[in-house]
Amino acid sequence: MGLTSQSTGLNTLKESFKVKLDSSDDIVIALAGNPNTGKSTVFNTLTGLKQHTGNWPGKTVTNAQGKYIHNNKNHVIVDLPGTYSLLANSVEEEIARDFICFGNPHATVVVTDATCLERNLNLVLQILEITDKVVVCVNLMDEATRKRIHLDLDKLSELLGVPVVGTIARKGKGLEELKDTVEKVANGDIKTNPKTIIYNDTIEKSVALIEEHVNNLVDNKINSKWASLRLIDRNDSILASMNKYLNFDLSKNKLLEQNLQTINTELQEKNISKDNLRDYIVSSIVKTAENISNEVVHFNNKSYNQLDRKIDNILTSRFLGIPIMIALLGIVFWITIKGANVPSAMLANGLFWVESKLSILLNNMGTPIWIHDILVLGCYRTLAWVISVMLPPMAIFFPLFTLLEDLGYLPRVAFNLDNFFKKACAHGKQALTMCMGFGCNAAGIISCRIIDSPRERLIAIITNNFVPCNGRFPTLIALATIFIAGTSGTFSSVKATLAVLATIILGVLITLFISKILSKTILKGLPSSFTLELPPYRKPQIGRIIVHSIFDRTLFVLGRAIIIAAPAGLVIWIMANISINNISLLTHCAEFLDPFGRLIGMDGYIIMAFILGLPANEIVIPILIMSYMSKGAMLELESLNEMKQLFIDNGWTWLTAVCVMLFSLNHWPCGTTLWTIHKETQSWKWTGLSLIIPTITGIVLCFIVAQGVKVLGLI
Repeated sequence: MGLTSQSTGLNTLKESFKVKLDSSDDIVIALAGNPNTGKSTVFNTLTGLKQHTGNWPGKTVTNAQGKYIHNNKNHVIVDLPGTYSLLANSVEEEIARDFICFGNPHATVVVTDATCLERNLNLVLQILEITDKVVVCVNLMDEATRKRIHLDLDKLSELLGVPVVGTIARKGKGLEELKDTVEKVANGDIKTNPKTIIYNDTIEKSVALIEEHVNNLVDNKINSKWASLRLIDRNDSILASMNKYLNFDLSKNKLLEQNLQTINTELQEKNISKDNLRDYIVSSIVKTAENISNEVVHFNNKSYNQLDRKIDNILTSRFLGIPIMIALLGIVFWITIKGANVPSAMLANGLFWVESKLSILLNNMGTPIWIHDILVLGCYRTLAWVISVMLPPMAIFFPLFTLLEDLGYLPRVAFNLDNFFKKACAHGKQALTMCMGFGCNAAGIISCRIIDSPRERLIAIITNNFVPCNGRFPTLIALATIFIAGTSGTFSSVKATLAVLATIILGVLITLFISKILSKTILKGLPSSFTLELPPYRKPQIGRIIVHSIFDRTLFVLGRAIIIAAPAGLVIWIMANISINNISLLTHCAEFLDPFGRLIGMDGYIIMAFILGLPANEIVIPILIMSYMSKGAMLELESLNEMKQLFIDNGWTWLTAVCVMLFSLNHWPCGTTLWTIHKETQSWKWTGLSLIIPTITGIVLCFIVAQGVKVLGLI
C-alpha cells in the first residue's frame, strides 16, 4: 500500500498537531530524543532556514517544524520536545508521546548521544513499543571517539531491529545516510523488526489476557501490546489521549472491563500496586537498555570523563560554584554594557539622521507642524530610542548567554541554585529563566517553558521581572556612578560596579522571597522533582550561536518592543505637549503624584517617567530629563555631570537615587514583557498579578528605605 492521506493519518497531523504540509505526498518525520543529544543541531542542519516555530495547540511548548528535499521528495520534519521518557506526565512528554502515537508520522528519528547511549536507549525502547517506523540516530560520534568510546552500530541495529545511523550533526557527517535511511523506512523499503521488551511473568500474563481483544478494538491503529500495558497501568493522561484518537473509550468495553478487573484483582493478590506496576515496567525497560548497551558499547579508557568531572568539582563545588557563577555573569554583563556603547551610539546617530531627513520630507510636503511632531518627535523618536538602546545589548548578551549554554555551563548554574529554589518551594530551572531575564525579561518569560509544572512555571513568570534586564542597567549604572561612587576618583568605577552588583543580588533574594510567598499562598504546592542532566562540555558552534541568538531571541523580542514603542511615543508626545491652563498634562499628572512620590523617596516626575516608560525601561531617564527641562520631546544630556546637576537642581539627593534604583529593580514589567506574559499564560489574571506584585514590592521597599533614612536622621 502506498503512502496515502488516509493510511498515514495526514488529516490528524494537519488538524491536531498543526503540521504544515504542501501536499499529501510530503513525508512527515518525527524527531525525538533526550535533551542534550544534539537533536536541535540535527534539525537545524537538515532544514537550514526552511523552518518555522510556534506553539503546540493549547500549549506554551515550542513547536518547531522544518523542511528539506531529498530525492526530489519534500520531507517535513517536526522537532519534538526533548524528553527522557514517554511514561511521565509533563507537557513535553505528552506532546512527544501523542505525536508519535497518534500523529502517525511516516518515520520517527530518535537522536541519541554516543557518549551516554545506555540512558538514551530507554526512550528508544519506549518508542519501539509504539511504532516500527523508527531510525536511531547515534549523534556526537566525534565526542565518543575523543573519549575513546567504541560503539558497534551494526550490532546495535541487529539488537534493536531497526536501522542505526552514526552522525556528527554539527559537521554534517552522516546526515545524507540518515536521509536515505529515513526515506527507505518511510516507504517500507527497509523492513524493521523492533526489539520486544519482555516483562516479568505477571505483567506478560496480564497483557496476554487482553491483547487480542484490544487488537480487535483498535483495528491496528495503535500497537496492541502497548495499549494493553497502558490500560493495565491506568495512566490517565495516556488513556485520555488514546480514547480521543480512537473516538471511543476502550475501558468502557464490557468484556475488556471484566478482564481488567480480573487483572487488577490478581495484581492486588500479589501486592502489586499501581506505583509498583509502573516500577516493574520501567525496570524492565532499563534492564533491557543496559543489556543492549553492554553488548555494543566498549570503553577503551575507563576514565573517559575524568576531565569533565574535575571541571565540575570546581564549577559546582559548595564553596566556589556560586562565586564563579557570579563572576562569569559579571563578565557577561560587563562585556554587554561596554560593548554596546559604541554600536548604540552609531545606531542612534544613524536613526536620528533618518529623523532629520524625515522632518525635511514632511516639511517639504507641507505637513502641519502638529502632525510632524506627533509622527517624528513622538512615534519615530521613541521608536528610534528603543531600537538604538535595546538592540546592541541584546545582540551581545544573547550570543554570550547562548555560548555558555552551548559550552554546557548553564545546567551547572541550575545545579548550584537548585537548593535555594527548593527551599523557596520553586523549581531549580527557574535559575536559568532568571539568567535569561538579565538579557531581556520578555525572553526570560519565554524560557519559563522549560519548567514542566504549571504552578512552578507561573511562579517563575511572575517573579522574572525582579532581575534587572539590559534596559534597566543604564539607569542603574548612571545613578550608581554619579550619586554613589562619584564621577571621578580611582575607585569610582569599583564602587559603581559593587552598587550595581548589590542591586542584582538583592533582586535574586527578592525573587526567592516572593517565590516562597507565592508557593504558600495563591500558588500553593511542593517543589516538583526533575531530572537535571549535566551534559559534557563541548566546543561551541559559533555560527549556530549567532544565528540562533539573533533571529530566535534578539529580533523576536525587538519586534514586540517596536510594536509597543510606536503608539507609546504618541502618548508621551501628547502628555508633554497638550496643555491645560498653560501647564502640560505631564506636569498636571506629576503634581498629582508628587505627594505619593515624596512618600517613597522620589517625586511626581520620576513616577510619571516610569509610567510613560512602560514601552521600554531604556526611555525612563530620557523622559525624566524631558520633564525636568520642560521640553516637548525626549532628549539626553551630553555627560553624567550635566545629568547630576540637573537632578540636584530638581531636589535629588543620594536617597532619591537609591530609591529610584530600588524602584527600577522592583516595578511593573515593560510593555513587551507584559504582552509576552499574556501570550504565555493566556490569562489576564496572571498578567495583572505579574504587574501588581513587583510594583507593590517596589513601593513597600522604597517606603521603608525612605522613611527609615529620615527617621534615623541620615539625611
